[in-house]
Amino acid sequence: MTPLTMRNPAFPASPTFETNRSGELEVFVQVAEHGSFSAAARHLGVSPSATSKIVARMEARLGAQLLLRSTRRVQLTPEGRQFYERGQRVLADLQEAEAAASLRSAPKGVVRINSSSSTGQALLVPLVAQLMQQYPGLVLDLSFTDEVVDLMEAQADIAIRWGKLPASDMVARLLGHTRQIIVAAPAYLDAHGVPTHPDLLAEHVRIGWNYQRTVPHWPFRVAGQEVGVGIGELLRVNDGDVMRNLAVAGVGLARLSLFHAWNDIAAGRLQVVLEAYNTGVLEPIHAVYLGKPERLPSRTRAVLDFLKAHVDLGHAETLPKEWCRG
Repeated sequence: MTPLTMRNPAFPASPTFETNRSGELEVFVQVAEHGSFSAAARHLGVSPSATSKIVARMEARLGAQLLLRSTRRVQLTPEGRQFYERGQRVLADLQEAEAAASLRSAPKGVVRINSSSSTGQALLVPLVAQLMQQYPGLVLDLSFTDEVVDLMEAQADIAIRWGKLPASDMVARLLGHTRQIIVAAPAYLDAHGVPTHPDLLAEHVRIGWNYQRTVPHWPFRVAGQEVGVGIGELLRVNDGDVMRNLAVAGVGLARLSLFHAWNDIAAGRLQVVLEAYNTGVLEPIHAVYLGKPERLPSRTRAVLDFLKAHVDLGHAETLPKEWCRG
């Protein structure tokens, strides 16, 4: 018969120790498979006398003889054979249950991820195929919305959040940083002029956010002091991709992250203005979750580790000088 690979119960070599039912069952199965108390004892790392006493205690509790003993080997009785076969299944089920709950098990199950629409499209979507290939047991549930959701109410495992995080019960893992810039389409700048100072923004359409949580001004550094310029009331949106597309369409100026605007700037669809007055503050991007890090399910931990390893924001921190206008 083929030996089962099992946990070492690490029984002490004392003849007086107590053990639990699963530990007793494991000892019995090993004795049955090795056909010897001494061989089973060596496999388990305990004394032969301790192994023998465990089996004797089981037989006394069950009121049945499980093993026939001789000086050279032991063999199963009919009752012992039936108990052994059931015991194998019990231990296999126990191992499977432990593996499913263990942080070290292969990631499996649903992972719900929440992010803004623009971040989901630019940051998550390009990584999904690789993530699913690396962890085929995962089921990804992606929700993209520019409203900040409560992770518990939304039953989300992970959320991608931009900016400084408020105090909360969430645990944050930093993914990187990105620079904030003022951009506009070349056609808009040709038609309305290039603003060369924050004071001149009053003459321009500024596309802003309509979130209540956002600060209603754009920060600049002028003569060593940080100042804020109001966004204005002409156009406000609640979606990052809509804001970027409006800027590309020549509607007005927008304050975007370099991460989101990178491709449009590189392609010449957007140009950067007022960079001489940029505060230089880098906005952090975090993956946040609820619960204690040491108790995360393996599926959630796998996704967090994957994002940390594969999200590359290094290019989003420094702006090439040739991309600036005015």
